[in-house]
Amino acid sequence: MEILRYSAFTDRPDGGNPAGVVLNAQELGAPDMLRIAEEVGFSETAFVFASGAADRTHRIRYFSPRAEVGFCGHATVATAVALAERTAPGTMIFQTNAGQVDVATAADGPALRATLTSVPTSSEPVPTQHLESALKALDWSINDLDPSFPTHVAFAGNHHLMLAAATRQRLAKLDYDFEAMEALSRARNWTTVHLFHRETDTIFHARNPFPLGGVVEDPATGAAAAAFGGYLRAIERVPDSDAITVLQGYDMGRPSRLTIRADVSDPRVSVSGQAVPLA
Repeated sequence: MEILRYSAFTDRPDGGNPAGVVLNAQELGAPDMLRIAEEVGFSETAFVFASGAADRTHRIRYFSPRAEVGFCGHATVATAVALAERTAPGTMIFQTNAGQVDVATAADGPALRATLTSVPTSSEPVPTQHLESALKALDWSINDLDPSFPTHVAFAGNHHLMLAAATRQRLAKLDYDFEAMEALSRARNWTTVHLFHRETDTIFHARNPFPLGGVVEDPATGAAAAAFGGYLRAIERVPDSDAITVLQGYDMGRPSRLTIRADVSDPRVSVSGQAVPLA
């Protein structure tokens, strides 16, 4: 077993979202993986089980310090880069609890870039009472929302609440009721709350409270970005050809850049970013 630490969706160690990567985890049971995730202390740690090298297929499980999660985007990017550094860049398949996730790795300047292709996405409107509960936990009002973006719950391996902030200033001022949002997220099966603000049709700023994982906020959330791409496709806000850039973590001092592509003819979404090892 080898425990590695990477930061994903960045080209520098002090940016992005840190993730644990545990190689050769086949001897570990769920209690062992939860304990290691707690010791690593990041929002998620990925556990890689031995598999045939010929087909580059890997069984992956993800744990936050509190519980197992079905899928984690930033830990997927970190794991793919860690594996590519030890073999060679190329394509691989991750078998996750949420389903099959295809990942491609390639050189991108001095770092490696990984592009994951999510499971098929879905998105549907949020009932009014659930929206009201979320706004209360956030200490937001309905006037803090951008009415051009309907409130949805979107899925790309996990469920994420999608809330559009009317202004960048509203997004920057995040001070929510952790216990209330944790209880609501658990009751509604929301892994994170994806708060976003539109700068242009192809550039969005985002923040992601993650109380279910015991984390106030994630600096980069690949799973939520994939769900966000599916949400934009569902509400017909995907650009015809350009990729979508999500800027996250800036208000936390850990700048992150996630690149999304959502094809109207494919129910999946691709999310791309670099990852670098932590000392």
